[in-house]
Amino acid sequence: MEDQILPPESLTSEAIASRLTNNVSEQINNGLIKKQNLVYLELNGCSGNIISLLNGQNPDFEYTLNSMVDLRYSNSLMAAEGEQAVEKLMEVLEEDFILAVEGAVALKNNGLYNVIGRWEGEPFTGLQAAKLLGEKASHILAVGACATHGGVSAAKPNPSESVGLQSVLPEKKMIKLTGCPVHPDWFLGTLAHLLLYGEPETDNLDRPLMFYSTLIHDRCPRRPFFDRGIFAEKLGDKACLFKLGCRGPVTRVDCPTRQWNGHVNWPIGASTPCIGCAQFGFPDAMEPFINYDTTRIVEDE
Repeated sequence: MEDQILPPESLTSEAIASRLTNNVSEQINNGLIKKQNLVYLELNGCSGNIISLLNGQNPDFEYTLNSMVDLRYSNSLMAAEGEQAVEKLMEVLEEDFILAVEGAVALKNNGLYNVIGRWEGEPFTGLQAAKLLGEKASHILAVGACATHGGVSAAKPNPSESVGLQSVLPEKKMIKLTGCPVHPDWFLGTLAHLLLYGEPETDNLDRPLMFYSTLIHDRCPRRPFFDRGIFAEKLGDKACLFKLGCRGPVTRVDCPTRQWNGHVNWPIGASTPCIGCAQFGFPDAMEPFINYDTTRIVEDE
């Protein structure tokens, strides 16, 4: 019998993320790798990333936390509160753990603009938590625009003096998952890669290449309109949205093929411009999000 030639594995971003997460659960079930502790720390932000992660489907967030990692602390999800919750956090310091941080780090008044709990009778700030845990973690994931570079929390006039996580941990290597919010696959796929193979290959801005390697513009289904010079003049038009302020030409991530909410749609599919939420500098550097002056010259692109 002749050897069967199987079709090659799909190389789409969706297929890669799915294989990663499935392989992790299989290897944990077979005893080949051990579940690792995960601390998910939420600092100064809107909780948008954890809400996005709860909407994950392949796998869902509950399956991931129950089957892939031991979630030891999450000030967004855990039932414990006050000093009891912070005590759980301190217990993890004696063990190996992966640290995921959502939200920016507020610096004003020595961090008192973002208090996540109380410890030994004193306010326990996000600044203290970021430094304490960041120095001990085996791997660090900065999740979302606020954690990677300050994001909306650091937008002008930035009353809390918020900064990205790297600013308070300048010597620590971290994986940066930009986006506002982060797509569930970007976080869960990166976490699965960490468990299976270690840190994924990243670009010069510490973003995983498996998700952030191409420009939105290069995979946009409206790219043929751009190439032929056919541009939308108002929201809802089905042509290229570049002259309305679309940031697809400068934003690296896989939204056109991955899409959101279970592959239902994405901003350009709904005829609104990409606002560049996955690009460093968002939101200040990406404004204005919409501009009806179709004669303007976009010099920064």
